[in-house]
Amino acid sequence: MKTRKGLGFTLVELIVVIILLAIISAYAASRYIGVGSFSAFAIQDSVISVARQVQLNRMQSNTSTLNDSFVLSISTACIGSKESCANPIDSRSDWVMNDSVSFSAMPNIATIEFDLLGNPLGAASAGVDITIQGGNSHAVVSVCPNGLISTSGCF
Repeated sequence: MKTRKGLGFTLVELIVVIILLAIISAYAASRYIGVGSFSAFAIQDSVISVARQVQLNRMQSNTSTLNDSFVLSISTACIGSKESCANPIDSRSDWVMNDSVSFSAMPNIATIEFDLLGNPLGAASAGVDITIQGGNSHAVVSVCPNGLISTSGCF
């Protein structure tokens, strides 16, 4: 008479899978939390969100003239609308400021203006890479000539 093995995982297989998941999660966590410093990757999504918000506000403004709420400002300490970086108030959601990170742009420009279609104007029209430096890590957010704002660069 044949006996059938039970279907499922053995205890050894289950323990190996748990150990592998622990190793992978420890590696992923280290990408977001540096040793004694703030990781640039943790703030990268906030920078993308703020840049897209300023761009979208400009696209919805439907005015031919710019004001400081529709211009993306990039300084060492702050990134956001020019108005909110000049007067940072907690009630505004269009700025990012953190003492543990610094921001810089390549080419070296202080502001990015958008047209009504969301495309960058002037010196930023060829595209801008915004670098976020935090401790031993850095991350890049790209503002492409066609208006795309992403982490994957311009193609």
